[in-house]
Amino acid sequence: MLRPPARALVAPALSAAALLTASACALTGQEQAAPPPVNVPASQSPAAAPTLTEAQARAALVTEADLGEPWVPTRGFATWREAMLKATAEPAECGALLDALYAEEFFGPDALTRAAVALDDELGDAQLRYQVVVQRPGGLDQALRRIGELPRRCGSFTATAAGGPLSVEVRAVGLPEIGDARQALRIVVGAVSEYEDAPRLTLDVAAVRVGDDAITVTNGSLGEVPSDATLTAVELGTRRLEEVRKRGRATV
Repeated sequence: MLRPPARALVAPALSAAALLTASACALTGQEQAAPPPVNVPASQSPAAAPTLTEAQARAALVTEADLGEPWVPTRGFATWREAMLKATAEPAECGALLDALYAEEFFGPDALTRAAVALDDELGDAQLRYQVVVQRPGGLDQALRRIGELPRRCGSFTATAAGGPLSVEVRAVGLPEIGDARQALRIVVGAVSEYEDAPRLTLDVAAVRVGDDAITVTNGSLGEVPSDATLTAVELGTRRLEEVRKRGRATV
């Protein structure tokens, strides 16, 4: 069972692809410039009916105050996104994993992002991105099932980026019993090189369904990923989304 981090915190997908393994004291399971909220227009995803209002979705966001120091509102997309996630790979579903991570379309083109926020760790150079999404009936569970199959189907593969070949490892990770359904992965992307200091990206990704809505969290770094922040965002974000839903839904 996961436990809340000891730091100054308030207790805290992917279409054909995506999602965390944490340090020994954080996650259970296997091996251990943008303004704060960014809302995506509904027109980007006509197939998904917006069941949450913008205000409701924003109320379910986490902030830098929830994570504590050294987290601050992001200053822009991390440079490793272009260098290590914009890549191609075979088989197709493994390439789709990288596409989903790069585009942050964890639940596919039918999913609708209602609200999002990005935060940076000023000390460790990690970047955490959190989204509240809705999807057509059954679509969230289908996506979660595909995510759960990724460690078996794409556990280890090679990708090709502009800078050269990359090795990719995908591992399943356990989450606490939160929400209605959940999946999490840790994805490690490393430059294939004879040098020991070659870039190596570690990316924790988690998705939790709450009714017809869901949250997704990604937390990546070229150094050590602060998994306590990932856990805080997952747990706190799930509780906030549950509270928002209890207070009432939008009339579609």
